[in-house]
Amino acid sequence: QEHLVESGGASVQAGGSLKVSCAVFGVPYNVGCMGWFRQAPGKEREGVAAIEDGNSTTYADAVKGRFTLSLDNAKNTLYLQMVSPRPEDSGMYYCAALHTLFACTFTTLSDFGAWGQGTQVTVSS
Repeated sequence: QEHLVESGGASVQAGGSLKVSCAVFGVPYNVGCMGWFRQAPGKEREGVAAIEDGNSTTYADAVKGRFTLSLDNAKNTLYLQMVSPRPEDSGMYYCAALHTLFACTFTTLSDFGAWGQGTQVTVSS
């Protein structure tokens, strides 16, 4: 049974840094698709970053060069390091995971993945 627990959300100043975590249970990292999504009030949920089989990462254009997704294999924990966050990065951040042999895409993960409860990130200017 998949179970995901996010943590680390906080309020941060623009230009600072923040790291959020997601403990993943029930989805082995080496045959899995894992990733981060976010949703701001009044907006649709959007993919932020994803990792396939523990080694191939994908980033949304809006966060490339500022956010880094990493995976601690031993702990099966997913991290999202945010550097120089902007107010538009604010929102509820969710992690998702899926045990799959198919391609790891934001759409696949969004449609079929298991989800955590979310952690709030607020970036002030």
